Amino acid sequence: MRLINLINLFYKDLRRQRKRASLTVLSLAWGTLTIVMLLSFGEGINTQFSKGSRGLGEGIVILSGGQTQIPYQGLPKGRRIMFKESDVELLKQRLPEIELIGGEYDRWANTVSHDETTVTAKVNGCYPSFDSMRSHFPQAKGRFINELDMQLKRRVAFLGNDMKEKLFGTSEAIGKIIHINTVPFTIIGVMIDKLQLSQYGGPDAERVVIPATTFQAMFGDRYLDRIIYKPKDPTFAKFIQKKVLAVLGNKYKFDPEDKQALRVWDVIESEEGFTKINMGLAIFMIIIGTLTLIVGGTGVANIMYVSVNRRRKEIGIKLALGARSIYILLQFLLEALIIVVIGGVIGILASLLIIGIVRNIPAEGMAWDYIGHPVFSMEIALITAIILGVIGLFAGYFPARRASLLNPIESLRYE
Repeated sequence: MRLINLINLFYKDLRRQRKRASLTVLSLAWGTLTIVMLLSFGEGINTQFSKGSRGLGEGIVILSGGQTQIPYQGLPKGRRIMFKESDVELLKQRLPEIELIGGEYDRWANTVSHDETTVTAKVNGCYPSFDSMRSHFPQAKGRFINELDMQLKRRVAFLGNDMKEKLFGTSEAIGKIIHINTVPFTIIGVMIDKLQLSQYGGPDAERVVIPATTFQAMFGDRYLDRIIYKPKDPTFAKFIQKKVLAVLGNKYKFDPEDKQALRVWDVIESEEGFTKINMGLAIFMIIIGTLTLIVGGTGVANIMYVSVNRRRKEIGIKLALGARSIYILLQFLLEALIIVVIGGVIGILASLLIIGIVRNIPAEGMAWDYIGHPVFSMEIALITAIILGVIGLFAGYFPARRASLLNPIESLRYE
């Protein structure tokens, strides 16, 4: 019964301040909408970038040959460092900390044909470990290169999904024959459609992949274009990288501290850097949204100060009848929180409506590939609730404290 009376008094007081209350609730709703939308789009961007970074490969390090810049053991600088297939076995034997490793050959401007369709494409010679290391995952009914393909130097090919579309359109490709520079190859698999935001030498979707041994026999390349490995424990990536440089430095006689001897692309480090950037972006978004809510909180404080002045006689009667100051403080604090909750709920509902509309927009094109769809999560709801609660408490505390400290006699005299 006491709660009902409190709500009635609160409602009547708000009606007397209808315009001010409406603007305050609107401000709070807008602030809540801002926070939820910023965080939701931020979460969507984070999800999309995480998905896109896995398109290149997750937790891998990419090594390419370079040119020495430091003289070493009597040898001059300027020597080219180039990998051989034996280096893959050497690193595999010397470094048990490496989970997966493989080499890769490149060959540009190859003629790839099927029936009447002919395209110019990049051909890669890869190891079987590239299926998981480089996210070369096959579509249903197909497969990637395996160890037997390598041992027998089979003429089999794995197509990027875009390359498959160019050669076969919507027709089935697995089991069909293509010609690479007039040499026949059997299609064993087609790559799943994947988002790839990082790449070297073009997107994987446009490549033709054949076994590394077949590539070497066909083109006669003496040197690998790169070596890719994946540590068992990503937290030891830097330690493993130093050991890799030490092993190769000992074989090819270059200073392991020579930064130009090998080109190292640490994808693990890039992933960590993105995580930090995303965290900073999220904090920035929270700050922007909080500043917007503070404006609404100021409006709540103004309403409560006016309410305290208008209800001084009511407060005086309660205090004269023995009401404790804490009761008065909690009453006005509760009223402030109710205003904040109303604005917050309106803002969240509006956010969910907008997110639902945006999520139904087809995510096609480069812009959507980077932005993705907004994602509303429990973490976002919790952050928003905490910010609203803190602002509500601060906005209501000082007017409520003023009301609780009023002198009963002076309040009864107030007109």
